[in-house]
Amino acid sequence: MALAADLAVTSASPEPMSAASRRAVRIWLFALAALVLCMVVVGGATRMTGSGLSITEWRPVTGAVPPLTAEQWTVEFEKYRQIPQYQLLNKGMSLDEFKTIFWWEWGHRQLGRFVGLVFAAGFAFLVLRGHLRGRNALIALGLGMLGGLQGAVGWIMVASGLKPGMTAVAPVKLMLHLTLASTIFALLIAWAVHLRERTERVAPRLVTAARALLVVCLLQIALGALVAGSKAGLVYNTWPLMDGRLVPAASGLFVVDPWIENFVDNPTLVQFNHRLVAYVLLGLALFHAWSVGRAAPGTSANRRATINVWLLTAQAGIGIATLLMAVPLWLGLLHQAFAMVVLGMVAAHAAATKAA
Repeated sequence: MALAADLAVTSASPEPMSAASRRAVRIWLFALAALVLCMVVVGGATRMTGSGLSITEWRPVTGAVPPLTAEQWTVEFEKYRQIPQYQLLNKGMSLDEFKTIFWWEWGHRQLGRFVGLVFAAGFAFLVLRGHLRGRNALIALGLGMLGGLQGAVGWIMVASGLKPGMTAVAPVKLMLHLTLASTIFALLIAWAVHLRERTERVAPRLVTAARALLVVCLLQIALGALVAGSKAGLVYNTWPLMDGRLVPAASGLFVVDPWIENFVDNPTLVQFNHRLVAYVLLGLALFHAWSVGRAAPGTSANRRATINVWLLTAQAGIGIATLLMAVPLWLGLLHQAFAMVVLGMVAAHAAATKAA
């Protein structure tokens, strides 16, 4: 709902912009969106290679410089050897093996710093050149604040994996981290698309449906993060059945006490929810495309709605293959990256679909 409200703000055209200003801001927004997409993919690789806890401190500025000497590498390795992940999973790891996981996490954090630099430099340039003014500048600042919050959430996520007995980050913290990144990505795409001049209008109910599709898409990504965080993709590697059933037995869905924690920590329920919302999302996209086709045939809205169906169908196929193959690295990353492609198209459709 918050995302829908943000889209409504952008659709209000708070400040008139010249064609040159629109073009400049759109280039900046799409560049940021591309970098966020890269962040999500690198973050996924960092998680899947077990690298996310290799840097045990949050040093937003000084951490940009990696270890440069043998002594500095020894110090970093010793810090890692103090955390539960090393002691419970990786005891006996060599320094060279540690360097491999360290570079993944360092690269992820460094890319985050680069995104911040591109945002700050682009914002300053666009304001100084008069391309961003008034409420448009405030909206851009709001996006920047979300980016800063994302960095803090990332550290909160990492810190959850450093606690006694933990060998990975808490699934709910991973969900928050990925969902916030996805929301930022969707808002960047939506605003960039909104800045294009469009005169085509459709019935208000179709606009509502387009935005509902976006909200459900974000929900599905959040559920996917829970699947990743609880390693639920490594169980029930069959489709369409789970444990020989379309719907698993209730005794397996609610085994954790208190029951609410099953939605986060029970791999059976977590995977089932991800499957269920995938069906809902694809069904909603099909119905929406059919509705737009009937109400506004031959329009760009009709074409976008149809593209969404094809993209979601392809993503469902990738997801099924990922499950059946027990989440190999390359396929898991493809599933995560393509989810962002789908989200970008759904966000673009929601932003470009205007009420008559």
